[in-house]
Amino acid sequence: MPLPDPAHPAPADLRERVVLITGATGGLGRALALACARARATVVLHARVVRKLEALYDEIVAEGAPEPVILPLDLAKAEASDFGTVASAIESQFGRLDALVHVAAQLGSLGPIEHQPFDTWLAVLRVNVAAALGLTRSLARLLEAGTDASVTFTLDTHGERPKAYWGAYAASKAALSALATTLADEWESRERLRVNAVVPGPMRSPLRNLTHPAEDASRLPSPEALAPLYLHLIAGQPKAGSGLRIDAQAWLAGAPASTSLLP
Repeated sequence: MPLPDPAHPAPADLRERVVLITGATGGLGRALALACARARATVVLHARVVRKLEALYDEIVAEGAPEPVILPLDLAKAEASDFGTVASAIESQFGRLDALVHVAAQLGSLGPIEHQPFDTWLAVLRVNVAAALGLTRSLARLLEAGTDASVTFTLDTHGERPKAYWGAYAASKAALSALATTLADEWESRERLRVNAVVPGPMRSPLRNLTHPAEDASRLPSPEALAPLYLHLIAGQPKAGSGLRIDAQAWLAGAPASTSLLP
């Protein structure tokens, strides 16, 4: 299926859709949360810090968008029961979920493998991979409860092409890519479910500031520039629009951007 024109994207209409975004108070997550709310979706805002969630909630309500729901949860400590509780709460309030967008990520520490603490690896793997698995697994029934639904994974170039010193983060993003491929393959015959993945590439974000503090961030695309691509994947699409890995930088440049997630 064709992707939207990055220069002139058509306005998205997500009214009456329920969208859960993890890491909703970060750079990309926040941009997506606001874009979904402005497209009239009811957004379930996940993050770890309550005051940041409350500030984003207030901003969305002040714009007159549908009232969002806040979901404070520390993914580095979450257990399977916590994800079950999330599913129960969404089922009780909405009866279904129309989109799950995995944005939350933890960097950990950069450096040689022998200098990276084992506990840091565990935390990064829990946030970047295990939490995505736990949420998707627990919410699958609610995703299939509606007429169509989507799961969108946010990958990273370091997971696609690991390099020295990126240890836990690169390994976790490579594992997340494998999870996205596995899910797309398993759900290939489930007509109401779509699975896609986006590789954002360099953009202005808090995480990028940590890894490239001396970089001229003004030369990078903003998270808001990527929002129309995500909204396209979140909105109701034919099943033929499933199973894509999309290079967001290529998409922004107007170049061919999508390849198949499936083997």
